[in-house]
Amino acid sequence: MLGHIDYLNLLPFYQFLKKKNIKIKKSYPSKINEWFEKGKIDAAFISSIKGKNKKCFPVGIAAKKEVRSVLLCKGEGEDYESATSNVLAKILQKKGKVVIGDKALKEKNCEDLAKLWYEEYKLPFVFALFCVNKDYKKYEKLINEFLKHKQKIPYSTLKKYAQRIGITPKEAREYLDKIIYYRLGWREKKALKLFWKKARELTKNY
Repeated sequence: MLGHIDYLNLLPFYQFLKKKNIKIKKSYPSKINEWFEKGKIDAAFISSIKGKNKKCFPVGIAAKKEVRSVLLCKGEGEDYESATSNVLAKILQKKGKVVIGDKALKEKNCEDLAKLWYEEYKLPFVFALFCVNKDYKKYEKLINEFLKHKQKIPYSTLKKYAQRIGITPKEAREYLDKIIYYRLGWREKKALKLFWKKARELTKNY
């Protein structure tokens, strides 16, 4: 069973899995992390903060310079759906209310955490990693197939998803085409190592 983060940023992966009739178990990042840790799912995109020392591929949810869906807004508090972004805000020593996922895409007048990270370290940020508990070869083949071809998302599907979130189909398309990407190179790996190092300095829990 595959765990799946039910956010717009993984809509292309969802479309890919749907075409292949692969069963999934949907939820938000922190719940997916919990299922993964307990072995209730075989593989998933899990929060980067939980991906250290796990069996993961050079595939994740990444963004350069801005992400639009991980924000620091007025107020205070962590987002219960998040794991990585809550830690990221602390690393950047920023005060405010962490807001992630689809609900963040319609927020205004907030700070973009990926932008703040880029301004500080001149690196992209990796929010999640595709990791496996078992059947490594099987999922390696699956994720490589996903990366090989750009997933075509029907306009009707995109429109439905955008309406659910409260943004326009154009905004949704731009987010998927220009902001989010999945293949991780040396810069993303460098960013991950730095994030883990900073998290470890922050608290011994990570």
